[in-house]
Amino acid sequence: MRITATLLLVAMAAVFLTVRQFAHLHPAWGYVLAFAEAAMVGGLADWFAVTALFRRPLGLPIPHTAIIPENKDRIADTMAAFLRDNFLTPAVVARRMSGMNLARGLGDFLASSERGGGGSRIAGGAGELFAEVLESLDPERLGDSVRSGLAGQIEKVEIAPVLGQVLEAAIADKRHLPLLDATIRWAGHALEANEPLVREMIHQRANALLRITGLDERLANSVLDGLYRLLAEVLVDPEHPVRGRIEQALESIAANLQHDPATRERVERAKNELLANQAVGVWWQGVWERLRVGLIEFVRQRGANVAGGGVTGAFAGALADLGTALKRDPRLQVQINRFARRAAVGVATRHGGQIVQLVSETVRRWDARTVTDRIESAVGRDLQFIRINGTLVGGLVGLTIHFLDSVF
Repeated sequence: MRITATLLLVAMAAVFLTVRQFAHLHPAWGYVLAFAEAAMVGGLADWFAVTALFRRPLGLPIPHTAIIPENKDRIADTMAAFLRDNFLTPAVVARRMSGMNLARGLGDFLASSERGGGGSRIAGGAGELFAEVLESLDPERLGDSVRSGLAGQIEKVEIAPVLGQVLEAAIADKRHLPLLDATIRWAGHALEANEPLVREMIHQRANALLRITGLDERLANSVLDGLYRLLAEVLVDPEHPVRGRIEQALESIAANLQHDPATRERVERAKNELLANQAVGVWWQGVWERLRVGLIEFVRQRGANVAGGGVTGAFAGALADLGTALKRDPRLQVQINRFARRAAVGVATRHGGQIVQLVSETVRRWDARTVTDRIESAVGRDLQFIRINGTLVGGLVGLTIHFLDSVF
């Protein structure tokens, strides 16, 4: 548009220079000459006006030119004041939102999104956003933050009574029996795997007479056979006395965890020492990293198959159900609209000044060329139309003046 406006101005200058050679030949050429002359004046004047907004015409230090670069800071403050006074006042926000049914609009969108696949896209987008957040944050610092949060919550809880209640409930419901059987089997496997070590211990502790006569080997066999038999009997006999003593010990531990101050203090001290242990921090960091990577892979694998159900499909269905509920329940709409209105008014009240200050400071930080380029790119096309119109209107005015001068 700048080229078009400039070419039009050049064309008027060419017409003026050409026609003035023939103006004496016929009165009609006078009208053409008047049009071209006035069009040049109008085009030059509007070129100067438009150029003076953004820069100094021909680089000359003419006063009151380059208006936008010279007044960049004042423009920033004016924009901020305009936003503050016309958009971000609590009264304006409340009045604007009072006529809006945001809940109904959201309900329509969510309910219709399921039919168009939008609900799945929303769910997939939410999952992708969650994955990108996990990737963008510093894994070590995030892991430390999560660990600190968990540790802070665990420190507030006295864990001994909780453990005691869990153990007591497990004993009452016989849920400890599979664990007890597994422990007995583990003891049998451990004894079998370490049988040579047990024999060596017995051999070393036997006196010389037993070793000479070979009775130490028979003693080792007897000890091992007795242990194997004991473990087998305890495993198969639910009423075995050893089982009874083990259960009595477990019941005693459960009672002490809940009611014995000394036991509770020891457990609490052990808990705090465990939380403060650096090795636990290193272990947690590894656990967190595997959890983080697993979450990212899980979300993206589910999100890759948007229509494939799973978490994404369930989430999309939940969104659609929420949309249907919002559409059909006027009371829920009133509550959500009221909450949204209060939230928006609260944001305008508490942070409106910060928002407009952000606008002002952002524009102030821009250099003059950036401000000029951005404003010119937004309105420059219309400003070039002003040059074109100024050229044509100036020509018509010159033509009219010439006509009136000829008549009167």
